[in-house]
Amino acid sequence: MLHSKAGDNGRFLRLWFEVCYLNTSFDCDSCESSSECATRWFPYNKGGAFRKWYGNNDYVVNWENDGFEIRNFKDENGSLRSVIRNPLFYFKESASWSKVSSGPIAFRYKPKGFVFDVAGTSIFSDNRGNLLYILGLCNSNVIMTILKAVSPTLNYEVGQIATLPVIIGKQETVVSITNDNINLSKSDWDSFETSWDFEEHPLLKNKVDTIRKAYTLWEAECNDRFNTLKSNEEELNRIFIDIYGLNDELTPEVEDKDVTVRKADLTRDIKSLISYAVGCMFGRYSLDAKGLAYAGGEWDSSKYSTFIPDEDNIIPISDDEFFEDDVTGRFINFVETVYGKDTLEENLQFIADALGGKGTSRQVIRNYFVSQFFADHCNTYQVTGSGKRPIYWLFDSGKRNGFKALIYMHRYTPDLLARMRTDYVHEQQERYRTQIGNLESEVLHLSGSEKIKAEKALAKYKDQLTETSKFEEKLHHLADQMISIDLDDGFKQNYPKFEDVVAKVK
Repeated sequence: MLHSKAGDNGRFLRLWFEVCYLNTSFDCDSCESSSECATRWFPYNKGGAFRKWYGNNDYVVNWENDGFEIRNFKDENGSLRSVIRNPLFYFKESASWSKVSSGPIAFRYKPKGFVFDVAGTSIFSDNRGNLLYILGLCNSNVIMTILKAVSPTLNYEVGQIATLPVIIGKQETVVSITNDNINLSKSDWDSFETSWDFEEHPLLKNKVDTIRKAYTLWEAECNDRFNTLKSNEEELNRIFIDIYGLNDELTPEVEDKDVTVRKADLTRDIKSLISYAVGCMFGRYSLDAKGLAYAGGEWDSSKYSTFIPDEDNIIPISDDEFFEDDVTGRFINFVETVYGKDTLEENLQFIADALGGKGTSRQVIRNYFVSQFFADHCNTYQVTGSGKRPIYWLFDSGKRNGFKALIYMHRYTPDLLARMRTDYVHEQQERYRTQIGNLESEVLHLSGSEKIKAEKALAKYKDQLTETSKFEEKLHHLADQMISIDLDDGFKQNYPKFEDVVAKVK
């Protein structure tokens, strides 16, 4: 059981989805093999939230050239700030736990490829069967009970884990159940796009014509996975309670709250589908290929034929149908492409019902993009302790919703702001001026409630034009600078470069 410390997390760590995917190696098995890779980033085990069996695979570490920068990271006095411990165990498969927990301890399987952290402490074995047996044992209520007595502070040190009594019995059965639990948990983890092994959205994989049918199948899959994992955990508890002779002290039951795979959630999963659709709009995903289609590197248009990504990496969000290619129009086209024209209205209504809100299905979906999508995106792309690090950035004029547009950070180019200004902001300003002119003429001939309604719309457009004009000035200033970004710098260094014209991320 070993650990290491990198010395400066902000300097050397990123969330895996921030950096160029092609500059990351996921399957090295030693420091020697990592040094042969022409990549900078490697998976990093940093502990994480309460989750058993598999998951919490969020971080990558700069281990380029066998960790040269980390090994030589010094303070202003020339003293080494980083501590590298037991590198011979780097990249080996392991069973890991979070050193500090707010509740019960949880052990997870880590396949080969990871460097490990002082907070993501690990158990290693040359014998995979022994490793899985220990993992199964450690996730049993026998070990949980012992650890409550040993460490009431919920701080689980390496020494405490090392002293746990290991009695071998029914090893073949335990290893088989443990392996099944790992696969169940991995299937759950990989069903969401924040996994680097995510392949396709679960509401697309069954090739049905309505989202309602797709969701019903997904719900059944989740329930089956949850119930199987719970049953497996209870069987492991029975085995270890018997092995340790604790039949009079413990029972094998597992509470639902301690089963760490997710059940279906209609609102969450519909929002997840919307997020996946936006990914397809930007080319991060493709309906013609599984997994990531583009996350940095050379663009390959041959990957896309069923649904073509946005060409210029600028997708406006508007509260009215000002642009044919705005995000709402593109999303409706996505739903029709995936599920068919005949069921489009039914599917849009199903989505709207899941989102909530008033108005037609299209109005509800449009309002979601205007007021809530980016906040949900930020919440999805975050890890506790590291903050929110969205990959789709929102350029935003302000509270009046005068102008909003999404871009994909991995496709950013220095001329993007200039194109946004001339092709979208200027066009938006002209549309507002046209609307204002038309309404000013109409108001002269209206009376009563119709006049009040028109005057209200007129005031709104004037406010939006004023806000957009101020935004245009700020955008112009930044566009002239032709700002470059480096994906290796991550969200926290790149996003603030545009702080005057992008939505705040809290």
